[in-house]
Parts: sequence; structure tokens; C-alpha cells
Amino acid sequence: MTPTLLVLLLLMGALGGFAAGMLGIGGGMILVPFITMVFSALGFAPEAIIHMAVATSLGVIMFTSLSSVRAHHAHGAVRWPVAALLVPGILLGAWCGPWIAKQLSSGGQALVFAVFLSVSASQILFGKQASTDTATGALHLPGKGTMFATGMLIGVISGLVGAGGGFLSVPFLMRRGVPIHQAVATSAALGFPIALAGTLSNIYYGWQEPGLPPYALGYVYVPALAVMALASVTMAPLGARAAHRLPVQTLKKVFAVMLYALAAYMLYKALAYYGWPALLAHRVSPCEHG
Repeated sequence: MTPTLLVLLLLMGALGGFAAGMLGIGGGMILVPFITMVFSALGFAPEAIIHMAVATSLGVIMFTSLSSVRAHHAHGAVRWPVAALLVPGILLGAWCGPWIAKQLSSGGQALVFAVFLSVSASQILFGKQASTDTATGALHLPGKGTMFATGMLIGVISGLVGAGGGFLSVPFLMRRGVPIHQAVATSAALGFPIALAGTLSNIYYGWQEPGLPPYALGYVYVPALAVMALASVTMAPLGARAAHRLPVQTLKKVFAVMLYALAAYMLYKALAYYGWPALLAHRVSPCEHG
């Protein structure tokens, strides 16, 4: 690993960790496009790059979320009972997400991620503000079955795109009466089960994949994971503290503009791989259920 690559990975991990702590997003929305750039520059097999970027991002989130939630818990902001209702569905969904991703070509997965980034950025800029219920913290949660299904949906999408789930869980929690800072903190707590199940799934489904580089554990590229995780866990607590002190709405606008730019890059990667007709072509290899 060259010094330039080392510094680049450290900066990426720091940015992802800060964003995860501040916005409860897990950092994957930023990490996946940047990891894709790095893996492309390293000459990894084009068909594996997006899968590896998503898997490695989830591995980083595993460590980031622990650091982030520890800081949020110190502020007493995590709604643990609410998180407990979502976790069972999240674990199942996050395991299935990488399996779904494996059925897509890399171009198809890049297109899915571009759409995901665009929707997330639009949600940040134009989404409805919290209702007045959030001022009191009064909860109006659905039943256990709906919470399980909601957790599964969050897990599937997060496992598919390599994110921590905050883009779905934060708005959901706020609509259910959780104040913004507690919604961010609880979302950070959900990031660990998402990342754990998603990482293990990516290792399993990528274990026999041909053409992966040395030091890859399934689809997870361990050297990049180790460097980015180190920087990420350092910056996540700073981001969590910033969420309680800085004008988060202003920072969200800056973050949304960045997401639009990254969405444009992922769309470019999708077009560069195959062009529009084959973007969603299924891979030839059969599904394996173990």
C-alpha cells in the first residue's frame, strides 16, 4: 500500500465516520462511491468493484457504528427499546441485501446506488420537517409485526447499497414521534446489526467468487477496511458531538449537494460498465442458499 493510498483511505474513513456520527447515516453513502474510485484505480476486476465497495463499506460501518453509538449513548439519546423492535427484521434483511446485489451486474448495482443517492439527497433537502410530536418525545409506534417488516426493509436496502440505514430509519423514527437527536442516535445503534449481518453475508456469497484480489475476504477487501475503520472510529464521536452543537440543517444541505455529485459519478460508472440496455442484467451464476 503506497503512502498516497494510505492517506486517501484515512481521509475517506474520517469523512465517513464524521458523517455517521453527525447524521446517523453509517457513512456508506459517502464511502461506497469513493471506494469504487479507489478500487477502479487499483485495477480490480470491473465485475467485482461495486460488490467489493459495498461490502467493504459495511465492514467499516461495523466499527464506526460502535464508536458513534457509544458517544450518543453518553448523551442519553439512544431509544434502546425502539431499536430492539427493529433489530430482528434488520438482521434478516441485511443478510438478504447482499444476495440480491449478487444477482445484479456491477453496472446494475451502480445504477441502484446512483438512484439511492439521489433520493437520499432529495430527502435531506426537501423532506418534511419533524411533526410537533417530536417536541415532547411522545411515541406512536406500530405493532411488532410492522416494526419487524420495517426493520427488514431497512436491512435489505442497507445491505444492498452498503449503508447504515439512517436514510430510512431517521425519517421513520421522527414520523413516529422520536426527536431528531434521538432519532439520529437510535439510527446509529441500528447501524451495527445492519453492518454485521451485511458483512457476514458478503463474505459468504463472495467466498468462491473468482478473480478477487489478494487479501479479500469474500467481497470484503481487508486492507482498505482496516485503514478506513481506524480513521472512522476516531471521527465518529466528533460527529456525534457536532450533532448536538452545530447547525445540523445547514450541514445537511452541504452534505446533500455532495450526495448529488456522488450520484452523478455512480451513474457515470453504470454507463461505463455496460450502457443502458444491460444495466440490470442478471449474473449467470446460480443462487446459492447454503
